[in-house]
Amino acid sequence: MISFAFVVSGLAFHTLAHSQSTEAKQSQHSETQNSLVEEVSRNVLKEADSFDPRSPKAWLERLAKQTKTQSYEVSFVLNIPGKDAQPYLWRHAVLEDETHIEQLSLLNGPGFEHIRVNNVVSLFQPGYPPYSIAGKAIDGPIPYALLYEPETLEQAYQFILVGRNRVSGRSAQQIRVTSRDKTRYGYQIWLDEETGMLLKLNMYGLNGELLQQIQVTQLKLDERIADIFKQLQRDSLPKAITVKMPPQRQHEWRLAFVPVGMRVVKQDIHQLAITGQVVEYSLFSDGLVNVSVYIQAASGAFQEDVNLNSGANTVHSRTNGKVQVTVVGDIPLVTAQLMAESIEVINPQ
Repeated sequence: MISFAFVVSGLAFHTLAHSQSTEAKQSQHSETQNSLVEEVSRNVLKEADSFDPRSPKAWLERLAKQTKTQSYEVSFVLNIPGKDAQPYLWRHAVLEDETHIEQLSLLNGPGFEHIRVNNVVSLFQPGYPPYSIAGKAIDGPIPYALLYEPETLEQAYQFILVGRNRVSGRSAQQIRVTSRDKTRYGYQIWLDEETGMLLKLNMYGLNGELLQQIQVTQLKLDERIADIFKQLQRDSLPKAITVKMPPQRQHEWRLAFVPVGMRVVKQDIHQLAITGQVVEYSLFSDGLVNVSVYIQAASGAFQEDVNLNSGANTVHSRTNGKVQVTVVGDIPLVTAQLMAESIEVINPQ
């Protein structure tokens, strides 16, 4: 069992003891990165020989392996400047029959709770009847691809191993994440050296300002967490519903520009509940960021461009006289504008 609590304020620190190699003892120089790598590999990780602690990809693959296979309980706080902090409780366990159970709960206010049993996710939210849908993981504040499929992010982002750092007194490896085409926000990730689990995730604006932070406050790896889920009455969970996809129709427009590595994951045509207008809708994703694009007839559209930005989230809307394009997502305003400006007709008559 591995269990520890963090002092989030950072006012309390303790010294971690590290063994030294024979060469380090004989040298009067400060610890080099190579000796640090050897120390981490030999005394902390105890991983297979194939693990390369100098590779950010290896660290992210280790994170994915741990989140998929270990039983753990994690408390973390989502901090967005100017808004109240949101505390979460996240549990995962692998039962004796190889059943995977995951739970995510928002601890403030009415809150919500999501429970996943293998590939079915049950959602409990205030004001709505509970329901279940198919899903490989719970959709929470921590991006799915980062936790489970980091290899899918390589086309859109590059990862740089910064080196050892400290997060609330724990030794951690820090990784910088940057957009390959400089069209998206940047990230800093801290992974615990001992467990491989996520300790901290920061999102930064183009000018380096902090837009969002996920800070782990308590982490416990313990196979006995499975005992908590043994009390769950799985038969009482809502039955999974089948989501019917609306009839597909070829869109008449497309965006000539989208950020590198961002692809369409959903596309349909539906009617907006507020205005009643029919829009062409596309959802783009690069694994870390989702961007929604709405295209509708210019009639009744805003006469001027709309540019709204709140923290990481951006809303940009513009019309070219024929159609109105609205782009919504956690991307810089300049990127949303480039996407909207690139609209072009498909198969013009």
